Amino acid sequence: MNVLYDKKASKKATNISLNSDLVRKAKLYGINLSQTLEVALERIVKEKEEKQWRKENRTAIEVQNRRVEKEGAFSDEFRRF
Repeated sequence: MNVLYDKKASKKATNISLNSDLVRKAKLYGINLSQTLEVALERIVKEKEEKQWRKENRTAIEVQNRRVEKEGAFSDEFRRF
């Protein structure tokens, strides 16, 4: 399994600018800004890395798909669909 990032890495203090009213409302509801941003960043980074992987492997995937279309897959005899 590919590891997206080291979840045990130390935390880094970071300055960010956010809409003050949005921050006020988030605090009102007890939303943890650091945790929320970390979850959002993890999702975005994962999407970007998946997109990059597909781009880097596009040719190999296309070649394999053409081969399977032409020759079939080794497990075709076991398919139930």
